[in-house]
Amino acid sequence: MAKVICVTNQKGGVGKTTTAVNMGYYLAKDKYKTLLIDFDPQGNATSGLGVDKNDDSLGLTMTDVINENSPLADVIRSTKYKNLDLAPTTPELANAEVELVNQPRKFTRLRDAIRLVEENYDYIIIDLPPSLSLLTVNGMIASNYLLLPVQTEFYALEGVAQLLESMKLVMKQANPGLKLLGVLATMYDKRTSLSAQVYAEIKKYFKNLTFKTTIPRNVRVAEAPSHGVPVGDYDKFSKGAKAYKSFTREVEGRTK
Repeated sequence: MAKVICVTNQKGGVGKTTTAVNMGYYLAKDKYKTLLIDFDPQGNATSGLGVDKNDDSLGLTMTDVINENSPLADVIRSTKYKNLDLAPTTPELANAEVELVNQPRKFTRLRDAIRLVEENYDYIIIDLPPSLSLLTVNGMIASNYLLLPVQTEFYALEGVAQLLESMKLVMKQANPGLKLLGVLATMYDKRTSLSAQVYAEIKKYFKNLTFKTTIPRNVRVAEAPSHGVPVGDYDKFSKGAKAYKSFTREVEGRTK
């Protein structure tokens, strides 16, 4: 049975999608059958794996799944990376979310869709929107674990408490098995005292839930998405690639 991990932070620009894409890439490299579900209407995880989210011939997407026009199995496509599949999305998902508000089972559609394919995978990663939305709640209800990337900059923990309260509410009412997998410090710059201070604050707040690996502010990590590839494919010897590989090994250890 697949381990389902949702990646979320209600703040944008914290490395959420980059983390989801690169974690999926390295899990697949470690021979785990992995599915990346792009559940963010921005579609950056889709384009981050080289799929044009604006292509009219893209075919079925996560919008079709949430509207219950298609099963998830028909949306999933293979990528050029062995063991890594993608369920793509387009900006249309935002419209689907609006229409979902008045529909039955509006909180559990993603969970129900995943249940039909999870036996085919070791890991399923869900890239969620940077907001506390209906899509985000669907993702939390569908998951075993929540992964929280936090940038090591000013206001890093702003909004995190609200997100954790939402997580507690989901655990209480719909998914008691949901666990916080951990907090990943991103955009870490060892040359600045600010990064060190914020990382220390994150560790103080989350204690042993903080991942030992930090993701550095790295040019290669920033460039890779524009080429439609994970950083490990773009430059496997870069600091960013090595950090994501190390982080993924921590994820594997925590989900055994």
